[in-house]
Amino acid sequence: VGPKYAVGPRDEPRQLTGVAGRLQRALTNHFEGLILFGIAAGVIALTDQSTTVTAACAWVYLAARALYVPAYAFGLTPWRSLIWSVGFLATVVMLLAALT
Repeated sequence: VGPKYAVGPRDEPRQLTGVAGRLQRALTNHFEGLILFGIAAGVIALTDQSTTVTAACAWVYLAARALYVPAYAFGLTPWRSLIWSVGFLATVVMLLAALT
């Protein structure tokens, strides 16, 4: 970003490029994915429906999100999309388990 921008008024957001831009987009994606996972985890906790399956799905989601950042940062296609899909599927399975 540089010292000139850091000490300036920051009226306009700096557009990040390269690895920094990819990491920024990965962070944004984390926040978006965390909303659905939070809902799933909340429903399971509030309805006391925690099972081995839901716990395994939560761990799979965590592992997928941990792998997603380096996959996104290094531009590993199609692995990035596959890793994202695994985390999303784990969240969906958690929701379905809570609703059955």
